[in-house]
Amino acid sequence: MSKSRPASTATGDANQLMRRLGTADAITIGLGSMIGAGIFAVLAPAAHAAGAGLLIGLAIAAVVAYCNATSSARLAARYPASGGSYVYGRERLGKFWGYLAGWSFVTGKTASCAAMALTVGLYAWPQYAHEVAVAAVVALTAVNYAGIKKSAWLTRVIVAVVLAVLAAVVVAAFASDAADPARLGWGSDVTVGGVLQAAGLLFFAFAGYARIATLGEEVRDPARTIPRAIPLALGITLVVYACVAVAVLLVVDPQQLATTSAPLSEAVALAGAGWLEPAVRVGAVVAALGSLLALILGVSRTTLAMARDRHLPGALAAVHPRFGVPHRAEITIGIIVATVAAFADVRAAIGFSSFGVLLYYAVGNASAWTLAPDEGRPARLIPIVGSVGCLVLAFTLPLTSVMAGAAVIAAGALVYVARRLRVGGR
Repeated sequence: MSKSRPASTATGDANQLMRRLGTADAITIGLGSMIGAGIFAVLAPAAHAAGAGLLIGLAIAAVVAYCNATSSARLAARYPASGGSYVYGRERLGKFWGYLAGWSFVTGKTASCAAMALTVGLYAWPQYAHEVAVAAVVALTAVNYAGIKKSAWLTRVIVAVVLAVLAAVVVAAFASDAADPARLGWGSDVTVGGVLQAAGLLFFAFAGYARIATLGEEVRDPARTIPRAIPLALGITLVVYACVAVAVLLVVDPQQLATTSAPLSEAVALAGAGWLEPAVRVGAVVAALGSLLALILGVSRTTLAMARDRHLPGALAAVHPRFGVPHRAEITIGIIVATVAAFADVRAAIGFSSFGVLLYYAVGNASAWTLAPDEGRPARLIPIVGSVGCLVLAFTLPLTSVMAGAAVIAAGALVYVARRLRVGGR
């Protein structure tokens, strides 16, 4: 186990990314990738799994996310390089575990990108959802290509718009005569399995703080910035999610919530504030665009790190001499996401993504366990709860998601083994 490489693994200055992001930028990028996905894409499937028990699932997902965030923050401060748990697993557990984390992240978050692109299409123009999704991917890939600082500014605007829309929804629901606290009660339909499945789905919405860790090579003073930005972004998001989830359940029956494709639009309509529906629809599109923007950015940085180590084609490790971004990785991810978005189903994409990302964080927590006290090790309970929680939530997701995710992860592991045997045989 190596503990001696806290810096970037780039092979030369030409492939180094520039450190231009401060704490506010890092928090904004984290918020942009979290807020929106959970509210506009996951709330209804979570209600389908657990009814009003989704609030318990939200709490469980938040606990697991906090453990993951703490482990990620400690590791990112020590290893401030692009790649997140791919780097941590490689440095603390060995090359295979780092590769497995990176493969889980890239495949899972590629599905996340497709889910967010489809959310844009479903809210903006349902009849042409796939076409709009592809156009969104192309446009935001171009934004990321132009430079990360421009992405951070655009994300800041998106977050402000979405928070304003969500605040309006919460106020309308709480002030409505239709609000009924009895809807928050847990009936016989709330089961342990359903709550855990809801937690696994809702975790999809919390995973945005990984964008901060994967930007470790582009953050100023990472040892100070990353440990501050991750918990702050997570805490803000949890407060927003809790307020919105309670507000929606006050005016929408859990059974009805489970079947609707636009839960927040349904909530304002039942609250007697139908005039807010156009704003909610615009907010959903903007939120999904914000998540997609940050997701493409994060996946391309992990792809960059894996390409540097030749787990992916070395050409993807190139950094643009003018814009300072991994341009080949970004273009490649954009093409793949656009292709998936042209054909995929949004709920299937969410389940598949959750499975891969939960495995990614399981490796991250195991890596944090190996830190020594003088390396910033978190309390021992944190990586334990994080690892166990990730594995439990991953394998209580819908069966189709578990089977598809396990098959893709296994295929990636076989590719790694085959490559090692081929190299070893030379």
